[in-house]
Amino acid sequence: MRHTLSALALAAATATPALAQDAFEATLAGHAFLPAMSLVEPPADAPRDAWISGKFTGGARNAAPMSVMGNTGKAYGGHETGIALPFIGQPMQGMSGFAMTPAEDGSWYTLTDNGFGNKRNSADAMLFFHRMAPDFAAGTVERRETIFLRDPDNKVPFRIAYEGTEGRYLTGADFDPESIQVVNGEVWIGDEFGPYLIRASLDGVIREVYPTLLDGKELRGPDTYTVYVPATAGKDYQVQRSGGYEGMAHQPGTSMLWAMLEKPLLAETGEIEGPFLRVMQFDTAAGAWTGESARFQLAEGATAIGDFNFIDETRALVIERDNGEGDPSRACAEGATDTSACYPNPARVKNIVLVDMADMDEDGYIRRIGHIDLMNIADPDGLAREGMKPAQGNFSFPFFTIEDVARVDETHIMVANDNNLPFSGGREPGVAAHNEFILLSVPELLAAR
Repeated sequence: MRHTLSALALAAATATPALAQDAFEATLAGHAFLPAMSLVEPPADAPRDAWISGKFTGGARNAAPMSVMGNTGKAYGGHETGIALPFIGQPMQGMSGFAMTPAEDGSWYTLTDNGFGNKRNSADAMLFFHRMAPDFAAGTVERRETIFLRDPDNKVPFRIAYEGTEGRYLTGADFDPESIQVVNGEVWIGDEFGPYLIRASLDGVIREVYPTLLDGKELRGPDTYTVYVPATAGKDYQVQRSGGYEGMAHQPGTSMLWAMLEKPLLAETGEIEGPFLRVMQFDTAAGAWTGESARFQLAEGATAIGDFNFIDETRALVIERDNGEGDPSRACAEGATDTSACYPNPARVKNIVLVDMADMDEDGYIRRIGHIDLMNIADPDGLAREGMKPAQGNFSFPFFTIEDVARVDETHIMVANDNNLPFSGGREPGVAAHNEFILLSVPELLAAR
């Protein structure tokens, strides 16, 4: 299939510019949520260390459960979130990726990220994925299964946090899983630290870990185990911190994955190479990178992507976002010193973009067909849940990290957020964000060519 895509890309060398696109309407068709404070028990054979998670989020060890209040941080108003660390058990956290294909029972494979935001503070956060079933009529989300990742066969090429344990469960000090697909009965996970592609069984056993190749050279991030301090950005590593595989799409009818970086690569100067993201093709059947790659052009104001999933053989959905959080109607006044009831950096660019992977220009830029604005969702039937309606205007999804999108049928898509528990809000200052799942009616977007 990669040869077909290459031929189509060449034929489209004079196609519409990468950023030319149409804007389509979105209507809320369902709204469900998993409460922010949702925890899961570690496996019975997990180390005792895993029973209290978040002990190192403040730097020094603190094992007193629920003794330190979560906070959004100064850049986002310094709002306390009402949920305190450490946790007894493991937080389900926010959803960091949807697999394109639902499980046999109709539930969706979803992924939880590395834990508490970085490699240093997440060594007691276990890594897992779930089968989740949102009920949009009831407004609830059922967790049907949680599968913990583990490395009993020593496939991980570096020392893991639980190296000397019998179970060899993986933690957020080992990987930062951000995207997931199920292909031929195996789980494929995109990691941000390496960045790596991780191959695993459906019961969570690691089968292989693949480093990233672009143009025949290995890409590394500052958290790759072979990068040592002092390290020069752009030379010793090219992937920004928290800039690895945020989206990874499986192309229907093929064995191909297209893995998209969250943020632009760094050039040798240490500056970003441009306002675009690299997308690399991997053949799951061969277990190798094909050498094919593309570029996704970011819209003005966007800084990253959140997820990436095909809807047919060539067209795919990409979540494009800025770093803002909170309803813009509650933005802080310029120069405000009291930010307790407002958002100093509100959400503005939160799009779902439809692209055609078979239509690239001569520089490899993927054509953007159209988009919907997640900050402007019609809700004529009043389906938004109480406490999650905007202060004014249409329904919106004003979260810092919106990291899940999948096609549900010919007219609907499903979107969810990563709530970074307990560090993100978005709906109300001083209140931790829930894991929200929204069903959107977008027939025009899905039919666009």
